[in-house]
Amino acid sequence: MNPKSARESIAVTTKVVLPHETNTLGKLFGGALLAWMDEIAAVSAHRHCKQVAVTASVNNVSFNNPIELGDIVTLEAKVSRAFRTSMEVIIDVSIEDRVTGIRRQSNQAIYTFVAINKEGKTLEIPELIPETDEEKRRFDSALRRRQLSLILAGKMKPSEATELKSLFDV
Repeated sequence: MNPKSARESIAVTTKVVLPHETNTLGKLFGGALLAWMDEIAAVSAHRHCKQVAVTASVNNVSFNNPIELGDIVTLEAKVSRAFRTSMEVIIDVSIEDRVTGIRRQSNQAIYTFVAINKEGKTLEIPELIPETDEEKRRFDSALRRRQLSLILAGKMKPSEATELKSLFDV
């Protein structure tokens, strides 16, 4: 299987926040944003592995800034690291100023996807080669996040988490 670059997995979508997607304060429902992020992350995961990819976990979601009724919201997803059968996808969410067109970061999420076949068995996926400084930083930190998730799930002993341990070695 040939390695792939992170840019090959980029998926972007733009939405306008409509009244039925907001709460009584005119803010986007968090669940609506989660659904949008899951959908665009699935497209990114598919572009990386060219297989059916399903959400295995939502590792982190930050709701940094509220999204208002009428806001133009752009979601950009990109695979940050591929493991044997799973991949981490980071979704960056921005809000576009309706007058200037300038975008500001609003939210971010990190999802894990697994490639599966029709029987639900996991499939191996291509290695990811980071190219830019940001991609390299995200690639490196993905292993630490994965080790932490495995420890919390009871699937890895803390003593086996070499990347995490290296952060604390003095």
